[in-house]
Amino acid sequence: MKKLLIAALLVISVLAVNAKEYDNKSKSTDAESQATMVVSGSIADELSGESLVGVEVKLEGTDRKAYTDFDGNFTFTGVKPGEYKIVTTYISYEKKSEVVNVEANNDNIKIKLQSSK
Repeated sequence: MKKLLIAALLVISVLAVNAKEYDNKSKSTDAESQATMVVSGSIADELSGESLVGVEVKLEGTDRKAYTDFDGNFTFTGVKPGEYKIVTTYISYEKKSEVVNVEANNDNIKIKLQSSK
């Protein structure tokens, strides 16, 4: 009877340790997946300062793409922290690339495009 009780306690303690390890792993995975940022900014004409509508904005190295709204603003959500190259293209304007470092205190990105005329 003693051996059976000891064996049962041993099995329960092994299961408890494994459950705790599994819980810790799932919590760290959740924290990693939640560590994403919002990258936003605005695009305007270099000379006039006028907001540009419909500019294509890409995060190079990803499949992420956005277009500026009527106020020249763009937003990317769910971006993992790190360094990215933002590439902008617009008809009648020079293509422009800027490297940004996405982190918690990232400011609003302001890009000025130069007319190709």
